[in-house]
Amino acid sequence: MTHDELQTAATQVASAGDATDGEAADRLAELADQLDALATGDADPDHGRLARIQRSLADLTDEAGTDATAAIEDADDAINQFRETLEGV
Repeated sequence: MTHDELQTAATQVASAGDATDGEAADRLAELADQLDALATGDADPDHGRLARIQRSLADLTDEAGTDATAAIEDADDAINQFRETLEGV
């Protein structure tokens, strides 16, 4: 089962990685891979895991360029939309 919102977030984060360079690009690529795995996994990820990813994205916003920032914000919005479907916190 694919979680569309997380797949969208993975695509946006990958796009942000393409729009920047250096360590920030590497970290964004890693986060995109994590989101892609969560999007296609059998189980729903928990709020804590998604919150950690969102915190990492927020930290990278300062390091990323203007083009990457818009994609990161879109990814964050997509993750929030998915989290609204989860029970718990």
